[in-house]
Amino acid sequence: MANYDVIIIGSGPGGYVSAIRCAQLGLKTAIVEGRETLGGTCLNIGCIPSKALLHATHMLHEAEHNFGEMGLKGKAPSVDWKQMQTYKANVIGQNTGGVEFLMKKNKIDWLKGWGSIPEAGKVKVGDDVHEAKNIIVATGSEPSALPGIEVDEKTVVTSTGALELGKIPKKLVVIGAGVIGLELGSVYARLGAEVTVIEFLDAITPGMDAEVAKTFQKLLMKQGLKFTLGAAVQGVETKNNKVKVTYKLRKDDSEHTVDADTVLVATGRKPYTTGLGLDALGVAMSERGQIKTDAKYATNVAGIYAIGDAINGPMLAHKAEDEGMAVAEGIAGQQPHVNYDVIPGVIYTHPEVGSVGKTEEQLKEEGRAYKVGKFPFLGNGRAKANFAGDGFVKMLVDASSDRILGAHIIGPMAGDLIHEICVAMEFGAAAEDIARTCHAHPTYSEAVREAALACGDGAIHM
Repeated sequence: MANYDVIIIGSGPGGYVSAIRCAQLGLKTAIVEGRETLGGTCLNIGCIPSKALLHATHMLHEAEHNFGEMGLKGKAPSVDWKQMQTYKANVIGQNTGGVEFLMKKNKIDWLKGWGSIPEAGKVKVGDDVHEAKNIIVATGSEPSALPGIEVDEKTVVTSTGALELGKIPKKLVVIGAGVIGLELGSVYARLGAEVTVIEFLDAITPGMDAEVAKTFQKLLMKQGLKFTLGAAVQGVETKNNKVKVTYKLRKDDSEHTVDADTVLVATGRKPYTTGLGLDALGVAMSERGQIKTDAKYATNVAGIYAIGDAINGPMLAHKAEDEGMAVAEGIAGQQPHVNYDVIPGVIYTHPEVGSVGKTEEQLKEEGRAYKVGKFPFLGNGRAKANFAGDGFVKMLVDASSDRILGAHIIGPMAGDLIHEICVAMEFGAAAEDIARTCHAHPTYSEAVREAALACGDGAIHM
């Protein structure tokens, strides 16, 4: 048995970042992880491996479609799927190894095994029980499947299985048109699969600004993805390594089927709290299985906290990181704050999609007077030179104060460009502040400035 100031259960982005912040603040800290490697879902079977495959397949797309026009002649590369998987594994290893190094550097103990909380102030790992003044639950989330659909991670897969298929499918059906489904769908479309996306709602990417979502769908369709919207999946039948998906169209209740080699179930995620013993402790939970916490991430049981996907809010690694730092600082006696109005969201397809703050639909629903500033990447010199002219920057500002309320970008490097607007919003900036800031030429970021200018007298290059 060992005694700690803080024990964190889960080593994903929320958990390991929280551990480092605790150690920086002088707290004796341990982290519990049952996997062979640290980093949680994100680094092992989520964010990082999916980005590796997205990058590799985008390079393939460039070679097949744009190299020749740039004068780069030669046969387009063939796909060595086994080597691509090796590349992905190496990327995972570098990142998880980096987290392990950070634990050692910050003198954080790794308690190897699956943790539970037999009582407040104690964490059991294997046969050992450790004492802690504070316990932080950072156990993340897991895929949520549809009722009646059996996932075998071979032919009917979640995101986990989709990252390590034995071979590239000829036909892939994706159930769910959210971030995970569209990212992995685009990976396999670039690799030559015929990809069909089935979505229950009448639009893709629920919650996204509607104008961006419509443009996004059109661009994905140009890349070969097919969409069936307003469809309720009735069942998935596997026979002789082939899969048949049955669905009903909500508009007329007509039943249809589509065949596939592989089906990806991408219908969202749910908190993972299995085996922690929270029920026995009396930790309050929501109807959706989330751990209830207060503004300082404390549960109703003294000394037990929770962050990240296990609690309310968007299931995003960077949201978990911010909460991980905040809960550590709170335990250390500081007064941290997470601004939930400025948490960006990114989809790492090509083009990328980045968003922060309010959508136009939300502002209309609130009855708030606002202005829109838009600028297309076709008017951006760098984008045109790089075959990246699809998409636009859209900025939403208060009609009277010019304060930025939200921004939505679909285009090259949108996931990086959105952060200029995040910083501006964090400091309560107006569109004019961005418009009057010199931006280097030629860069994609000039499109952000042009959108800000469009909120005033008008863009220059349009």
